[in-house]
Amino acid sequence: MAYDKIIPVRARLDHCADYVLNPEKTSLPDGGPRLATAINCQLDTAYWDMMATKRRWGKSGGVQGYHIIHSYTPGEVTPMEAHEMGVELAQRLLGDKYEVIVSTHLDHDHLHCHILFNSVGFMDGAKFRNNFQDYYRDIRGISNEVSRAHGVSVIEPEAKGEHYAEWSAGQSGKATVRGLIRQDMDAAINSAFTYQTFWEQLARMGYTIKRGPNVKHTAVRPPGGARFIRLASLGDGYTEDAIKERLAGVRRGESPIAASPPKPPSRRYAVKNGLLPRRPHQKLKGFRALYVHYLYLLGIRRPSPKRPPLPFSVRKEVTRLNRYVAQFRFLQANRVDNAAQLAMLGDALQAEIDALTDQRKDLYRRKRRGQDVDGEIQAITQKLRPLRQKLKTCGQIEQAVSHIRSQTELCRDAQRKEQEHQKAITKTRQARSQKFSPPDR
Repeated sequence: MAYDKIIPVRARLDHCADYVLNPEKTSLPDGGPRLATAINCQLDTAYWDMMATKRRWGKSGGVQGYHIIHSYTPGEVTPMEAHEMGVELAQRLLGDKYEVIVSTHLDHDHLHCHILFNSVGFMDGAKFRNNFQDYYRDIRGISNEVSRAHGVSVIEPEAKGEHYAEWSAGQSGKATVRGLIRQDMDAAINSAFTYQTFWEQLARMGYTIKRGPNVKHTAVRPPGGARFIRLASLGDGYTEDAIKERLAGVRRGESPIAASPPKPPSRRYAVKNGLLPRRPHQKLKGFRALYVHYLYLLGIRRPSPKRPPLPFSVRKEVTRLNRYVAQFRFLQANRVDNAAQLAMLGDALQAEIDALTDQRKDLYRRKRRGQDVDGEIQAITQKLRPLRQKLKTCGQIEQAVSHIRSQTELCRDAQRKEQEHQKAITKTRQARSQKFSPPDR
């Protein structure tokens, strides 16, 4: 199964090229050919060819290139097959406009191709635009076509997913709005005899009903509800045809159970010694662990009375407590533990900001030509604000991590000095007690 992700390269394109073409990662162990290929450039001078294209078109700033990682499930393909598919993907996606280098790395159990290409096209100087729609239409789509052609499985959604709130509530056993509506509809079917009396029963329960010849989707709004819920979204057994069939079953004397099957009973297990093993808590690491430790030092919880006093430079940091809490929540929400993950997140946010900014520039040009696009401009501006705030938070965290580490080290030094001082006091007291203690008789 092939999996793709794309990373914008904003600095040191040469470093990325060196990593992609690393001979220790791309050379077959049996002395076979090196799994590296260049498209529209030379393998040994790929970086300089890309930079020459940027200078020729006067576009040396911004995103320098893009790095696609094309991975396979372990054991699904051979190294040569993986490389062949990576080259075909790059050729079909980028071969007519961009300089590209493709390599297959063999240093992990899962084979993966690295596709690095110039952000500026050598044919017309146009810059590659990376956004969500292009990913699924071009990169994901062509990748799936190549995988199918070579008999490799692809990632495709099988059906419409369940809303997270519904899924989460179902997992925890909590009631949901749709679940309560289904219960009321089951009760109405049980007490009704015809289709019309079913709707009258729902209306007596306080439901607002939207149906008729001019209504495309029959829907109901529960008492106190803010919006209508379509019957089709309630699942099998709650569409109009299914309700009519269930009412016909009531008239035949059948049990008016819902069409959806009941949940299977939970299994019962015998536990040795009557105790269930505790599931260990997931241990934080990296940046998140650093922030949690520092927040405890700053007193987010009541400090232990035995804890040594903190240095003044740390104690005055309490004025920034809310800022550090917000940064930790940002790290926790995005599962960021190291500098590489933080940089990748920042690059992704910047790529999305760049794409929206370019769209807004085009709208401003259309506005100057007299077109009414103020609504579209305002919508893009609303999207840019939270993205820029997140990118700003990434920069703040990058600067704060080194500061927090230095402050944490000061606390450790203070703690070591306090422990040494207490040991010296204890040793002195013991020596005095032995010196002045009366002799044994």
